[in-house]
Amino acid sequence: MTSAALLTRMIMAGQGKAPADLVIKNVQLLDVITGTVTLTDIAIVGDRIVGTHASYESETIIDGAGRFAVPGFIDTHLHIESSLVTPFEFDRCVLPHGVTTAICDPHEIANVLGAEGIRYFLDSAEQTIMDVRVNLSSCVPATGFETNGAALEIEDLEPFRNHPKVIGLAEMMNFPGVLSADPGIIAKLVAFQDGHIDGHAPLLLGQSLNGYLAAGIRTDHEATSAAEAREKLAKGMAILIREGSVSKDLKALAEILDENTSSFVALCTDDRNPLDIAEEGHLDSSIRRLIAMGRPLHHVYRAASHSAARIFGLTDRGLLAPGWRADIALLDSLEDCRVSDVLTAGRLVRPELFAARKPVAPVGLTSVKSRTIVADDFIIPARPDRNQTPVIGVKPGLILTFRESAALEIGERGTQADIAQDVLKCVVIERHGRNGNIGRSFVKGFGLQRGAIASSVGHDSHNITVIGANDEDMALAVNRLIQLQGGFAVADGGKISAELALPIAGLMSLNPFETVAQDLHHLRDAALALGCVLPEPFLQVAFLALPVIPHLKMTDRGLFDVDKFDFVS
Repeated sequence: MTSAALLTRMIMAGQGKAPADLVIKNVQLLDVITGTVTLTDIAIVGDRIVGTHASYESETIIDGAGRFAVPGFIDTHLHIESSLVTPFEFDRCVLPHGVTTAICDPHEIANVLGAEGIRYFLDSAEQTIMDVRVNLSSCVPATGFETNGAALEIEDLEPFRNHPKVIGLAEMMNFPGVLSADPGIIAKLVAFQDGHIDGHAPLLLGQSLNGYLAAGIRTDHEATSAAEAREKLAKGMAILIREGSVSKDLKALAEILDENTSSFVALCTDDRNPLDIAEEGHLDSSIRRLIAMGRPLHHVYRAASHSAARIFGLTDRGLLAPGWRADIALLDSLEDCRVSDVLTAGRLVRPELFAARKPVAPVGLTSVKSRTIVADDFIIPARPDRNQTPVIGVKPGLILTFRESAALEIGERGTQADIAQDVLKCVVIERHGRNGNIGRSFVKGFGLQRGAIASSVGHDSHNITVIGANDEDMALAVNRLIQLQGGFAVADGGKISAELALPIAGLMSLNPFETVAQDLHHLRDAALALGCVLPEPFLQVAFLALPVIPHLKMTDRGLFDVDKFDFVS
């Protein structure tokens, strides 16, 4: 709440009749609306810009000479849990990359812990230096075809509806439920008709898309081709260009971002881990790549800031102008998006800002409730037609999977994996202590020659997913995750060769992001030693169990055909 005294001081400082709290001197300001670059001072009082295009004085000066000022970046859709660190560590990791606002859906932790998980995120969001905003998870569980740890109906969401950090309803993944007017889905949509409703509609087009949009849904981050994105833009949908650790759609969608569309396009990461952030960056990486691909520079920066703010109703940010929130990225280069300093709500980002946050206690430290697994749990009975065994096809950079088939040998222990065909076993083990289900099938595209990879991150219900070339290593990897209360593990020849503990709901580490990045390095090397050909194998494993993304997925209840929205017989 801005007091009368503070507002008066802002007005006086903007006129140059009183000193500002902070002044960025002689900086080149990019206007993301017109594209002009102007040498100017930027005066700040409190959390607000009060003056530009003039000279200002203050006791606190930041030298902007040789640098460029752009509005702070807004990540319009992500799951902080998928960064594998707490909201506090995500804050510390990503804010220096110029991301001053993050719009998150705590969908992953909500699927494990329900309302307790959402409450943990909101408590954390009140303490982070970055402005973390929350869209309330709309699909917990995502479908009825898998076992998760909790369920959220509209009655569970309503207590959070008016929280100051809440924007609206998160990605409506159950588009079949929307189109069939499922009563539970309709109740959620009705409750948020006066707010923002986030979309999630991969490959949904034509009149089906019309029906989906008629529900008041406004955004989509699931477009994977320019043609799909253009139809959605033509029907009033804002497109969020996604570039995460697994889902890499920027190259395919870059062409849609131009001077005609930039007000209706924004950027997001969805799922990006600390190792990729350390090696590539965050939204700054997407910005520099889009510019390098010939997208008009100020329109790229507009999409990353002002357009994002407008699309999500954040009316106080996205421009560097008097009266706007002082979220500012200072860059050494506009073309390369090299961030050298960041201000959020008028504060220069420094370690002491993070140190002053009030701690929030972790939750869900005993969420993995599976029994001990044995090798026999991975036996897959022979199908009537063994020459047409269904196989999930995986491709790098896509969470879309493909329906393939293989002729597999039958042995004393059932249907066998076939390394020569790159066909491995893929098994999902229910871990919430509800029924002990185990779903078994096969996957192609990982390239493993031996060993196993296991993950308790398994979107969206977060059961334990394991792929492997032999049953013994698969059991070893799964049992190690049960001991760790979640995480990633690589088993090789009867030994655990690398691991990462994720004890917060089986999703997030208690360690600093730097440590998590180091552990991910070890895990990636261990997977490579098994012959893995995927650049991000662990999140790729995590998406094998996501039955709202086409085409073939694996759940604890069995192999699932997303196109038919039913199990494979």
